[in-house]
Amino acid sequence: MAFINTQSVTLSFCGIRLFEEISLTIEQGEKVALMGRNGSGKSTLLKLIAGIIRPDSGIIAIQKGIRSAYLDQAVPGETWGTVFEVVKRGLDQIKDKFETEDSWKQHQQVEKVISQLGLDDERVFNTLSAGQKRQVLLAKALVVEPDILLLDEPTNHMDIDSIKRLEEMLLRFTGAVVFVTHDRTFLQRIATRIVEIDRGKIFDQSCDYETFLERRAAAREDEETRNTLFDKKLEKEEQWVRTGIKARRTRNEGRVRELQKMREIRWDRRERPGMVRMKAQEAERSGRLVVKADNVSFSYDDTLVVVDFSATIRKGDRVGILGPNGSGKTTLLRILLGELQPASGSIYLGTNLQISYFDQLREQLVENKTVQENVAEDNNTVTINGKERHIIGYLQDFLFSPDQALSYVSFLSGGERNRLLLARLFARPSNLLVLDEPTNDLDLETLEILEDYLMNYKGTILLVSHDRAFINNIVTSTLVSEGDGAVKEYIGGYDDWLRQRPAKAKPIKAETVEKAIFQVQAPKPKAKLGFRQQKELESLPQNIQALETEREELYRAMGDPGLYKKDKYEIITKKERLETVKKLLVDSYTRWEELEQFKSKP
Repeated sequence: MAFINTQSVTLSFCGIRLFEEISLTIEQGEKVALMGRNGSGKSTLLKLIAGIIRPDSGIIAIQKGIRSAYLDQAVPGETWGTVFEVVKRGLDQIKDKFETEDSWKQHQQVEKVISQLGLDDERVFNTLSAGQKRQVLLAKALVVEPDILLLDEPTNHMDIDSIKRLEEMLLRFTGAVVFVTHDRTFLQRIATRIVEIDRGKIFDQSCDYETFLERRAAAREDEETRNTLFDKKLEKEEQWVRTGIKARRTRNEGRVRELQKMREIRWDRRERPGMVRMKAQEAERSGRLVVKADNVSFSYDDTLVVVDFSATIRKGDRVGILGPNGSGKTTLLRILLGELQPASGSIYLGTNLQISYFDQLREQLVENKTVQENVAEDNNTVTINGKERHIIGYLQDFLFSPDQALSYVSFLSGGERNRLLLARLFARPSNLLVLDEPTNDLDLETLEILEDYLMNYKGTILLVSHDRAFINNIVTSTLVSEGDGAVKEYIGGYDDWLRQRPAKAKPIKAETVEKAIFQVQAPKPKAKLGFRQQKELESLPQNIQALETEREELYRAMGDPGLYKKDKYEIITKKERLETVKKLLVDSYTRWEELEQFKSKP
């Protein structure tokens, strides 16, 4: 039996049919990405599978005895307790269904998951950054050791190192994963199958993201051709039925009934939603110098955020800001904008700056006001590049219907809120765009439109993002927080930073590691290591890195359901090699410790 089996599921919200008898089967080992426009029902489908909501009709079945864990896209407000206590609460959901282990084993399980995600178990949850909170909530989902992971925008607010760690975990995960993401790099690396929700139906493809885009383009072209031919035939039949008396006398009643069916089909057809049209209110040009920082330092209490930072940002620069969660990226933005005064050093802001700010937590949006009021306040029009536009027409450019324009923000999804914040942002004149995680919750098509818009923006951009593809495509330079308050500037985007940062020791082939461990005898007691032992000690970090790389590749291969359709000998070979590599790693670490201890003797 499949892990997840949905049959003929139908669901409507407020008269809008999200799903029209959709069926979906997911097997163990599959990693399924859900795609679709904002509001198409991606998050809703996850909640249906998780049992949080029920369909109007149809069946959703989870294999008996299977555990599932669900990660919501929203970051909660006030949540009491330390990281350890919040993660441990994840075990509460299995007490009634499974035999509860003793408290010591539970404690060990919680600590293991916290360690895997690199979290501090004693930190108070409410003091964490949004990205750190997301990691804690992910740990809370993982602590039950689920067979099915349901992840709604798991990379939201996470720093790049955390995203890469999550990628490695999911590649090793042998259960089923169903996830929604806007991160194209994450999607390309993880998904073995892509399911797009489009106008209540699903487009299901077992392939990677790039192949999916090609197949979808072909399918849409075919749909457009079929619709064009249908419409031409319908128009011809309508002309026939409207002809004169002679035609009516010889009218074929069967043909009339067929025409009625065609009218019903055309009436029921759901057109593909339009594309977002982004046009910003451009301000007068700023001066050539936008921001200049000279030896700036800043700290919160005893925590260093920025130390001796200097940079010059000029008109037209597109600057990305990278760094781990909690490293102070948003703080750095506020320092550069003059909102926070540095403890030492100076910040100089250029002339004629008009700043538009996109905050990652969307705090600029007022929940109890309508969509229209959040953009135009009490006005019925907005001015875009000197031309007045009615607010309803402007909001339609961002895919808000007239009814949605009059609804409260509290009813909007995460992606719709981001689109609203962009609409609000672009309705105000600017020559400096400050964007703090603008891609969270956006559907991929809207994200790519935003990307194109920013690439052609004539002003200056300061951008905080953990979306590697987005950073690569937008920025001309990056400011990277490298720990202990150090911020260094690199030319280009994320991949350029990887190439420019201090080089690591080049890994050697794993096959040579196996020989190296056993070829050299233990050092004899003497004042210092011999030449061969010193060389061995120097090579061990590279050897270990090579073994760890091979181990990850083996985990990834064994997590691929396609492996188990291959020859049995290949499966056995990979399992045996994995055990050998794991043993070699233990031996390598032991040998390293022996040599280091001997080296440290007087």
